[in-house]
Amino acid sequence: MKILIADDHTVVREGLKLITEKATLCSVIDEAVNGDEALTKIMNNEYDLVILDISMPGKSGLDVLIEMKNKNIKIPVLILSVHPQEQYAIRAFKLGASGYLCKNSLYEELAIAINKILAGGKYISSALAEILILNYDIDLNKVPHKKLSAREFQVMCMIARGKSVKDIATDLFISDKTVSTHRIRILQKMGMKKNTDIIFYAIKNHLVE
Repeated sequence: MKILIADDHTVVREGLKLITEKATLCSVIDEAVNGDEALTKIMNNEYDLVILDISMPGKSGLDVLIEMKNKNIKIPVLILSVHPQEQYAIRAFKLGASGYLCKNSLYEELAIAINKILAGGKYISSALAEILILNYDIDLNKVPHKKLSAREFQVMCMIARGKSVKDIATDLFISDKTVSTHRIRILQKMGMKKNTDIIFYAIKNHLVE
C-alpha cells in the first residue's frame, strides 16, 4: 500500500504519518510540501490514497483536485481543511474527493476516515454533515460563486489571493488571454466590476485563508 501526504507544515505531516501508519498496513508513505509537488508525485506514482491539505503554497488542494479531474486521474483523496466551510466540502466532493475532514477533529477521526475510504467508501465528519443538513434547503444558485465552473472558481480564488494574471497562467499552464477571459466571465456571473470586489467577496465568504 502506498499513501501520499501533502501538507506544508512539517509537524502536521509527521502527525499524519504516525496516525496513518497505525491505521493501515501502509508500506510506503510519500510526502509533499505544496500543491505543485503533490500533483507531480500523483502524476508519476500509483497511490492507494492521497491525504491533501486544502490550503498550501502554489496550488491549493482544490487546484490539485481540478487537475486530477482534468487528467482523469482516479485516486481516492481525503481533503483536510482548517475550517468546516460547507462550500469547500461540496466543491471538493464535486471534484471527486472521497472524504473531507476538518483539522480540529483530525486526530480523533483520521484513522476512521482513512479506513473507510480505503474500503471504497466516502467520509465526512459528523460536525460538517450537520452543517450541510441544516443548510440543505438553501438555494445554492443564489450564492454567486456557485454559478462558476470549476476552473472559474479556481481562478477566482487565485485572484482573491493576490496572484497576477501572469502568475495564474503559469501555475495553471494556460495563456494570459485565457486567464483574462475567465476573469471577465467571473465578474459577469457574479455581478462585479473589479478585482477588489472579488477579494472582498472571497474574504467575506471564507473562500481564502
